[in-house]
Amino acid sequence: MTPARSDADSFEIVTTESQLRELVRRLADHAHVAFDTEFVSEHTYRSQLCLLQVAAPGILAVVDTLAVPELEPFWRLLAEPGRTTVVHAGREEMGFILHAIQARPAELFDVQVAAGLVDHDYPAGYAAIVRRFLNLPTNKGETRTDWRQRPLTQAQLAYAVDDVRHLERLWRKLEGKLEALGRTPWMREEMATWQDDVEESFVRKRWRRVSGLNGLSRRELAIARELWHWRDSVAEQRDMPPRRVLRDDLLVELCKRKSADERQISAVRGMQRSDLRHILKGLADAIGRGLDLPDDECPGGERHRAPPSQLAMLGQFLATAIAGLCRQMNLAPALVGTSSDMRDLLASKLGYDAGDRAPLLASGWRAAVVGDVVDDLLAGRASLRIGDVRSHDPLVIDRRG
Repeated sequence: MTPARSDADSFEIVTTESQLRELVRRLADHAHVAFDTEFVSEHTYRSQLCLLQVAAPGILAVVDTLAVPELEPFWRLLAEPGRTTVVHAGREEMGFILHAIQARPAELFDVQVAAGLVDHDYPAGYAAIVRRFLNLPTNKGETRTDWRQRPLTQAQLAYAVDDVRHLERLWRKLEGKLEALGRTPWMREEMATWQDDVEESFVRKRWRRVSGLNGLSRRELAIARELWHWRDSVAEQRDMPPRRVLRDDLLVELCKRKSADERQISAVRGMQRSDLRHILKGLADAIGRGLDLPDDECPGGERHRAPPSQLAMLGQFLATAIAGLCRQMNLAPALVGTSSDMRDLLASKLGYDAGDRAPLLASGWRAAVVGDVVDDLLAGRASLRIGDVRSHDPLVIDRRG
């Protein structure tokens, strides 16, 4: 069956499984595929995929994923060796693939990351990148669309498909710039580590991301971990965002109180809710598991020398200077790292390492950009001075010959 076609905007609209299979068959002839998605994430445990937009040479299509929810043939196509997948800010797209087939694209190229490796701006929106590198306008309408609603208008579909219309040209343009600057290896490295981080966030349980954990004792952290796992399990069962099961601030408050007594739990301000009786026992059991955990198994017991307070100030100062150096290199400072990353690097170099991972700025291409400069500054082989105070980057690094 031939997919429906919008003559006005020249893209296919796929609404049946047979149409999807035919689309995948034609995409298989190409060594690269660009895609984007429209999704809603506010109401469900996982983001709800509403549209899939796809582009390849001679192919421009939008798949109605509410009508065709089974997309495994497409995801498998992206994982085939030798095929490049092109995305923009593809974090959620990676999540859809990982959840569906527990595999990554064979080779991934994110134009947002590539733009940061050859230009000053990161993270840049799709429209900004299209204007900057292709000097083309983009569709600015339909930004408030509820993509779950049906039917979608022609304008909404055209807006969605526009997000992949220029991805191939952007990929080729940015690939050329990376090659010219000798940064193609940087891009490969960044894509690999970026996918590692995304996969960890989607697949592994990251309970330490609960806001408000700083300052909790080891026992309280043990309770937080148990509550996080309980909350995540309930959220998945109910298909709702975890914070709608239990807000972070309430989770942290329960950790501080260290009580598995159901009456004391229900007395916490904010816990007076209609569904409390359904979750109270689960809450109490989770807190009880945290309380019963042996002391030596509680998280957060690593002992490190605390870095001096002046490292925060020095990290901010050096990050500002390095940002100017990055802009001179046509490299986005925000992609290289933050002042917090600089503080971690300084702490490591001065013997205050407090983590199980090397500082971000101490490895890979970032170390090549930042490492020698920081070493020279710390050893007195380089110095900072104020240059043109009217300049966007008034701090100047002078390196001695």
